Amino acid sequence: MSAAATQVQSKAQPISGGAKGTAAGDTALFIGIAAAVLLMPFWLVPFGAAYPDLMQKFVIFGTFAVGFNLLFGLTGYLSFGHAAFLGVGSYTAVWTFKLLGMGAVPAVITSVLVAGLFALAIGFVSLRRSGIYFSILTLAFAQMSYSLAYSVLTPITNGETGLYVSPDDPRLFDSADHTGELIPTLLGFDMRSTMKLFDGAVQLNLGFYVCAVLMLVAFYIALRIFRSPFGMMLKAIKSNQNRLNFTGVNTRPYTLTVFVISGMYAGLAGSMLAVTDPLAGAERMQWTASGEVVLMTILGGAGSLLGPLLGAVFIKYFENIFSAFSKTSLQEGFSFLPDTIADPLVSILSLFVGEGWHLTLGVLFMLIIIFLPGGVVEGIRRIGEWTSSRSSSSDTDGATVEPAK
Repeated sequence: MSAAATQVQSKAQPISGGAKGTAAGDTALFIGIAAAVLLMPFWLVPFGAAYPDLMQKFVIFGTFAVGFNLLFGLTGYLSFGHAAFLGVGSYTAVWTFKLLGMGAVPAVITSVLVAGLFALAIGFVSLRRSGIYFSILTLAFAQMSYSLAYSVLTPITNGETGLYVSPDDPRLFDSADHTGELIPTLLGFDMRSTMKLFDGAVQLNLGFYVCAVLMLVAFYIALRIFRSPFGMMLKAIKSNQNRLNFTGVNTRPYTLTVFVISGMYAGLAGSMLAVTDPLAGAERMQWTASGEVVLMTILGGAGSLLGPLLGAVFIKYFENIFSAFSKTSLQEGFSFLPDTIADPLVSILSLFVGEGWHLTLGVLFMLIIIFLPGGVVEGIRRIGEWTSSRSSSSDTDGATVEPAK
């Protein structure tokens, strides 16, 4: 066991780059991400994405992708069933609203715990296999959960209608306080309350900032997992699990633990969906939702800290912005061109917007996989290396060499 641990530590040392350097770099990374997230209502205005619903999706699905990356990015175990935990988190949050009250904190805590227990049960069975067999098992469990939510578990999930909060619910702790519209609250403040600045151009929404803080906490925990000995062991499992098994290391407790943690992240994201909109439906457990988080992670950069967040922002931006374009809006945009040029151009571009936004996403995903296998993060890294090499070469060219004395 000690020999294996020493081997893992020696292999992991170049990744960390030294304790002091890593701590400084991680702190700078976290501060930069925190500033970018908390200032979203300001810098997203030019991109047409600075409205609360879309910003909430950015941070919620960013949390989902960060948790999925802990499993897939660190261990290489590809789960196609993580949407089951997302749905369980949403259902648990809504049931917490129905039974206890509209407070957001109990709903989030309960959802994370229940999703963790559900992940423990599924992971205990699925992790008996690896590779494609593990992926198929998780997909099967997710589809079973999706089907049960529509059939046998209808008394719990309310079937196709979806689960929602009703005025007739017991709500033990705040039934007398909420007599109008039932909206989740935090310390008595309405989660939908919004402060508008600059004539409404900037909207500071409480629900967004609650989700943003939860996402930043989740990201910091993921950051610490990446740098911990536990995270190094997960990277060793991804590198060569058979070698660890041959040296006497039982890898299953590590994989089961990270599977449960990843499921809890998904449950947290599901609770955030319910906190911002107190509804839960079985469609959140469908296989397409699991595939979406896989795309987010690969598009941004699997195994990196920043990649899943970028992937979530990219996909949700495409889904909400490109899908909003129609053929009519394209015709208005190209109205300054002659009809002989505008009509063919609109006919072609209309295939990639509106209902065809998936085609745009598919083309983008294909290009990134071909030219940037490491995702968007790899592209950023290449740009940084190119910029630094250009600056160093210019410094070398401008330097004067003095003759030897």
